[in-house]
Order: sequence, then structure tokens, then C-alpha cells
Amino acid sequence: MVRLIHTLADHGDDVSCCAFSAALLATCSLDKTIRLYSLSDFAELPYSPLKFHTYAVHCCCFSPSGHVLASCSTDGTTVLWSSHSGHTLTVLEQPGGSPVRVCCFSPDSAYLASGAADGSVALWNAQTYKLYRCGSVKDSSLVACAFSPDGGLFVTGSSGGDLTVWDDRMRCLHSEKAHDLGITCCSFSSQPLSGGEGLQSYQLASCGQDCEIKLWIVTITRVLGFELKYKSTLSGHCAPVLACAFSHDGKMLASGSVDKSVIIHGIGPQSVLHTLTQHTRYVTTCAFAPNTLLLATGSMDKTVNIWQFDLETPCQGSVNDPLKHFTEEWSEEDVSVWLRAQGLEDLVGIFRANNIDGKELLHLTKESLAGDLKIESLGLRSKVLRSIEELRAKMDSLSSGIPDEFICPITRELMKDPVIASDGYSYEREAMESWIHKKKRTSPMTNLALPSLVLTPNRTLKMAINRWLETHEK
Repeated sequence: MVRLIHTLADHGDDVSCCAFSAALLATCSLDKTIRLYSLSDFAELPYSPLKFHTYAVHCCCFSPSGHVLASCSTDGTTVLWSSHSGHTLTVLEQPGGSPVRVCCFSPDSAYLASGAADGSVALWNAQTYKLYRCGSVKDSSLVACAFSPDGGLFVTGSSGGDLTVWDDRMRCLHSEKAHDLGITCCSFSSQPLSGGEGLQSYQLASCGQDCEIKLWIVTITRVLGFELKYKSTLSGHCAPVLACAFSHDGKMLASGSVDKSVIIHGIGPQSVLHTLTQHTRYVTTCAFAPNTLLLATGSMDKTVNIWQFDLETPCQGSVNDPLKHFTEEWSEEDVSVWLRAQGLEDLVGIFRANNIDGKELLHLTKESLAGDLKIESLGLRSKVLRSIEELRAKMDSLSSGIPDEFICPITRELMKDPVIASDGYSYEREAMESWIHKKKRTSPMTNLALPSLVLTPNRTLKMAINRWLETHEK
């Protein structure tokens, strides 16, 4: 299930884009402003709204670290802001001065791409703020842009309907007609598809004025180079689709349309999970939070709706991720999301003020809830304690039945990123790298010298662990 938990109605004109960092939500509008909100309580930050642009703001995005926010506008500029203070870091003027319709950061924060109405796409050095490369498409406006998760290439979409693939040197690798009446948005799944050695494959979604959402497989190989292959079409909307976005785990895709609806699609197997119809005008943007079960949707009705998925909807990196059932790993933000899911929204501020993360959560007692956190209501304290006991029970249930081959020999914990060392055994990557870094060049299992320090991803084991987790997550 998914439920509407908050509506933001601060913009004075159409909402054009929304974007998440780990702690903030940014929204921008044709009213020329960008607004910032805290994810803990959706309160607008003291230095919001951000004002610089002289015309409509079309797109906004955070750098992967969340420290920098970019916004672009009809005024022909892309502005970089400090997300912590709201101060302007730099103003990037699009070559030719054309209205800038879209911007996005590379996964390593090294570059920022900006696409404009004249078909130009600029690649900026995000550290020096200098123009690195520039390219263009013919006879179309650039309206969509997305970097592949590995940062090796990026894709642009045009009002003419073409998907164009560029490498990091702005060389055009491929271009093809994807949507007859024009593309409106494109989005990469952050999760790679399983493949052989030397293969990197990702899912790409595109949507357009033809009312369709198309899925593509983007494959990068050392031998053959690059391949873009059509996979399937998702149905459900009866009007042009203006926005699409993958969830962090790649299992869901949200889309927003001129038909005023938001559809949550399941990916593999493909299905319509939810249809959300609360907006009263065109839905122009949608975005999933990176580490929580939240979705933001924006509309020409001047509002942004925040949606909360319940704990039966899987989303990696959220409190529903089976790995995150090991609650000691939860951040303060994860705890806040968990509180809201338990119907304890009123306690989010108290827990954040006391820096309660996963480890702290599991050690809370009725005495600490009353004495340290100053929760006066006996009913609230009892509800928190019951919910914590349920968490402990889930952890015990999950950890007690873990197959031994899924356990790292060094940490004795379930592996997330297993690698094969030259001794033939599998280990958690971080643990083995730390082992080697400490100049222990012997096998943790045999104590013999390692023939090589090369660590090879054990994709087969990782897939087996993921399948086991999916079976045991309920």
C-alpha cells in the first residue's frame, strides 16, 4: 500500500521538478523559485525559497553527496547552490544563451550536464565550474538527461523523440527515434542487471508525448563497446507521460501524466502496483527518495504530494530492505521513516533531537523513553516499546536461519557484496579489503599466503543471497 502523508502548497505556479537528497527535498516552479524542505518533518528550511532566476525554473537536482543543488531556467543559466546555506556557488551560462530545460550530475559529482531548447548539451566540470565539452542535437530541444550509474555515459532525450547516448568526452555513441511525438523524461535504474565478465548492463526508462513508457537495456562491454536495446512498453496512461523515475532498488518505476495520475509500475514481473489520482492537473514530475520509502510528485496544480510506501513494498536501502532488518545499521533518517510507518510521526522531532540511530533505538527502555527523551504519554512509550520488540523479533527470525555460505568468514555477518579471493573463499568486500589493507596477505581461512590480492565479484552468490532475502523478507 501507499498513502499520502503530506502536501506542499508553497509555490505560486506550476511545479516543474522535484528532487531528493538523503536529508532534503527540493522543488522548483514556473514561479522562478526553488524551495527546500527537511525530510524529517517536511518543514521548509529557513533560507528557502532560493531566488536568482529571472524566468521559470524547469529542473533541479542534487549532487550525489547532497551538498550541492543545481537549478536551470528559461533565463539561460544553470545555478549551483549550497544546499546547507542556500548561498549561490556559481552561475553557469549556457553556450548560446538558450533556455536550459534539464540538468543532472554525474554519479561521481565530477560533471554536470545541462540541456537547452536550442538542442545544445553542455558538460561542466562541477569542481572548477568550467565548460568541459559541448555537443548538440539537430532540430530539437533537449528536455531530458540521465547519467548511467557507472558514470561512463549519459543519455539525452529530445522534443523530436530521439534518445542520444554520449560518452564522457561528449562523443555521440548512438541515436535513435524512441517516441514519435517527443521525449519528455528519461531515468536510469541505479541497479545493474546481472551479466557476464566484462559486461555492464542497466535499465533505462523513457516516456513521451505518445503516452508510452519504454524500457531499454543499456549494455557496455569491453569488446563491443555500447548497445541500446528496446525491452518493453509499460501501459496504463491515457495521455502524454511527462515524468518517470526508478526507485532506488530498481523494482518500481513511477510515472506522471497529463491524465493527472501517477502510476507505480512493478519491474520484473511488470505490473501496475498503484494508481494515484490526488492531483487535479497535469503531473509534471516524480522522484523517489534515495534511502527511504518516499515518493514525491509535482503538478501544475502548484502542489507537491509526498507518498509513503508501507513495509510490504520492497525498496532497497529503506527500512524494508531485508538487510536493513539488521536495525543496528539504521541511520537517524531510517529511524524517522520507521517512526512514521508505525504511526509515531509526533516523535520524529524528539528522536532526531536526541540523535537516535538504529543502535540507540534497540537499547531504548521505558526508563530512557521517560527520562532521557521526556515522552510523557504512557501510551506512546508502550507503543514504541512494542514496536521495538517486533523489530528485535524480526532480526532474530532473519539471522537465525541464514545459510552458512552466506556468512562472511571475517565479520560473521550476512554478505552484501561478496567477492572471491585468490584462496577460493568468498568474503564481504569491505571486510576483505580492510584485511588486506592491514598488510595481512594471508588467507583468513587457511592462514597461507594469498597468491594474488585481486578480488573478483561473486555475482552468483550475491544473486543467491538476494533470492533468499526476498523469500524471508515478509
